[in-house]
Amino acid sequence: MRLILIKILFVGCFSLFLTGCSSFKDLFSSDSKSSEEAEYADWTADKFRAEAKKNVDNSNYEKAIKLYQALESRYPFGQDSAQTELDIAYAYFKNNEPESAIAAADRFIKINPRSPAIDYAYYLKGLVNYNRGISFVDRFLPTDTSQRETGSAAEAIKNFEDLIQRFPNSKYISDSRLRMISLKNNLAMHEVHISRYYIRRHEYVAAVNRATIVLEKYQRTPAIPYALLALNEAYTNLNQTELAADVQRVYDLNYPSGPPILEQATSTLSHKVWDFIGLEK
Repeated sequence: MRLILIKILFVGCFSLFLTGCSSFKDLFSSDSKSSEEAEYADWTADKFRAEAKKNVDNSNYEKAIKLYQALESRYPFGQDSAQTELDIAYAYFKNNEPESAIAAADRFIKINPRSPAIDYAYYLKGLVNYNRGISFVDRFLPTDTSQRETGSAAEAIKNFEDLIQRFPNSKYISDSRLRMISLKNNLAMHEVHISRYYIRRHEYVAAVNRATIVLEKYQRTPAIPYALLALNEAYTNLNQTELAADVQRVYDLNYPSGPPILEQATSTLSHKVWDFIGLEK
């Protein structure tokens, strides 16, 4: 009984302590907010925009986001309010907040369907998904980009396809096409990796299915010869000698000297394209 009472007393005291900490934190948070409001009291929309742009240029994206949010709050119906929504989406993107960036871009598309800059909103969504999973280290060191999770790559392709279909004259089309090539190369090699994984596990039917995906969906990618090799090996292990021979003939006819791009180069080809395009677009 005494132990139970001690526990109840401890829990009660701990709860009071947490409440006190929360109130203490809220006090400072409130003071900080009041201080910021006082600082921005006489700021015009142009002042907010200029300061936010300065912080973006200095890579201080978190501060830029706060300034854009304050600008939206103070001047929700300003002449450049639509541009502010795009600017904050870009700042979220640069601050590695993909969900917030896409939400901001979607909000812009919904509210400003006739804006001259709406094509950029679609393009920005593609950029966000294109760069998901690319770390700071990946930016400067060659890595096998085909080993990354593919969900965001598929979503990025969809974003860029939307842009191309809706705005065929957009200035972002050529860049989007290059990025789609890079993404499809990655997805194709990813399927090859999975096919080989199944071969190592002696699951040859699954290996055939994965290699076939490459041949059907990614016909113009550097992964094709490697998919053929995987398919040939899987058919051979399944004792499907005629099918294996057919695949070998296709391979010999198209790649008599072996794959035109070595696998090591294929693995980093998309990274090189990404590096050439750059992240700052």
